[in-house]
Amino acid sequence: MKKTWYALFMVLGILCLLFGMGSAVQAQEKTLILATTTSTQDTGLLDVLIPIFEKKTSYFVKTIAVGSGQAMTMGQKGEADVLLVHSPAAEKKFMEDGFGVSRRLVMHNDFIIVGPAEDPAKLNGTKSAGEAFKKMAAAQTLFISRGDNSGTHAKEKDVWKVAGVKYEGEKWYQQTGLGMGQTLNVAAEKKGYTLTDRGTYLALAKTLKLGILVEGDAVLLNIYHVMEVNPQKWPKVNIAAAKAFADFMVSKETQEIIKTYGVDKYGSPLFFPDAGKKVEDLGK
Repeated sequence: MKKTWYALFMVLGILCLLFGMGSAVQAQEKTLILATTTSTQDTGLLDVLIPIFEKKTSYFVKTIAVGSGQAMTMGQKGEADVLLVHSPAAEKKFMEDGFGVSRRLVMHNDFIIVGPAEDPAKLNGTKSAGEAFKKMAAAQTLFISRGDNSGTHAKEKDVWKVAGVKYEGEKWYQQTGLGMGQTLNVAAEKKGYTLTDRGTYLALAKTLKLGILVEGDAVLLNIYHVMEVNPQKWPKVNIAAAKAFADFMVSKETQEIIKTYGVDKYGSPLFFPDAGKKVEDLGK
């Protein structure tokens, strides 16, 4: 009798173990790890889109908001399934190195240079971002950089290259190592200048004493792509969920939401939908 009960106990134990393993595998299959930028998080856009995606697909999205460089590093290590980023040169290398299986255009907004009302470097009205950076360097006015290898930081370095002036190691050039929202807060507190995407600035403008001083230069275009991580590099990548999310981001329904997001609150959209367009036609 004892042997019978023991055998029954062992069978039940094995069944529970198998059921638990099956549940864990199923949970993993229904979870999507999204590595994205702080700007998509800070603007609140993901707070609108992700619940819709989860309801439509039954996937649970785990969002990790970092700089674009960090997001792509996660993709290179197989620590994310899909990326929503805005650093075109780094994205192209990511794809060329075989870390992604698809890269699709989603949307754009633009970068702007913001600063205190006093505007000590006299940037207001300057049309060229490079010229504005030259003025800041000449006046040695405080510039607050994210310094975090994000898409915004990459764009900032591009503008410094255009300006052709020394900035690294200068006392007036300070790096936060933080996301866009936090960096804007530091710039406001210290009455410094910074480069920001327009969406994050508009989302936080009411709490900041910073104004838009330079905008409209073609070099300041800010373009977002969605990329699915290559499962041949990392077999544990949830490619089905990644593809579902990428498809969702370029779908007509989502593009319509992006088109109007922010209009009611800020008077203009925070992003412009671009699915199906060519990069070279943006901003025209």
